Amino acid sequence: ISQLVTLKRGNETVRASKRTGQLISIRELVGEVGPDACRYFFLARAADSQMEFDMAFAKRESPDNPVYYVQYAHARIAGIIRQAQERSLSWDDGDVSLLRHEAELALVRKIIQLPELIDSIATTLAPHALPHYATELATAFHLFYDNCRVLSQDDADLPLSKARLKLAEASKLVLARCLGLMGMATPESM
Repeated sequence: ISQLVTLKRGNETVRASKRTGQLISIRELVGEVGPDACRYFFLARAADSQMEFDMAFAKRESPDNPVYYVQYAHARIAGIIRQAQERSLSWDDGDVSLLRHEAELALVRKIIQLPELIDSIATTLAPHALPHYATELATAFHLFYDNCRVLSQDDADLPLSKARLKLAEASKLVLARCLGLMGMATPESM
């Protein structure tokens, strides 16, 4: 199975020619942009769709690059968990019924979609749904993080902090599962 992919570096199209033998192999592409970016962007497209691969965009470390965005969410959660562990905080007894903020509930709803999504991917042979889900999950986590303080300094907020730590840990687990299924790294820090 093969398909021509239009390679770009920003606004400039990388010229290739089958006739003259000027091609960029997948090995060269992986060497330039990295395996995680290649896996994500190739998986994110349906097999029957044309693809334009922007190498400059794939290497960019910014929130508009979905590879960086998803991996950063995982690393951010790992940082939160490290901070909680440094405080010797245990969240095993966290009461998730305390989670009532809309951002918390949206994150929970997104997390519980994974088993059904995996089943659908296996049935339809459409793996491009997984990178999109991972990006949506990262977005839900970042929204949760921006709206809900996970680690509070106030002792009165300890029960809610524990519940939010449980939610963060579940988010990390699901993000790691998605990244693992795509063959991508799960960074603990960035």
